[in-house]
Amino acid sequence: MLFFIEHATRAVHVMGVTTHPSGAWVAQQARNLLIELGQRSETLRFVVRDRDAKFTATFDEVFASLGIRIIKTPRANAIAEHWIGTARCECTDRLLIYGETHLRQVLAEYQRHYNSHRPHRSRDRRPPLPAVVSAPDDLDQLRLERREVLDGLINQYQQAA
Repeated sequence: MLFFIEHATRAVHVMGVTTHPSGAWVAQQARNLLIELGQRSETLRFVVRDRDAKFTATFDEVFASLGIRIIKTPRANAIAEHWIGTARCECTDRLLIYGETHLRQVLAEYQRHYNSHRPHRSRDRRPPLPAVVSAPDDLDQLRLERREVLDGLINQYQQAA
């Protein structure tokens, strides 16, 4: 699995899953990220990555062409390691994954949950991409709706309309 994390917001972008990653595949996922970000890619200043051989010069050139600096670390980034641990603990360790397609579906749903609902301590208990919610006039009339995510593995609660 190849993913990117926006450091400021902690928003995660799962770009792809494969059993045989190659340098060309990783470079293509970097291009896909820039397409997904669109205009927001112009605000990127740097990419922090480890020294894995799959991060080829082509991967670096994808970002360097936009003036984004590549920072190579001796080991994996702590924020990335934390996300891997969280995704395993909350999601993949609790499910029987049947194959690549199933893993892609599970990770896409978990990514939506992680980015739009899950609270983060580093962000004052706000999710990376919070939804706009209006404050209710009367708290006694407040109703919540429960939504099951990943077949009931995770429950999300939101204000009922």
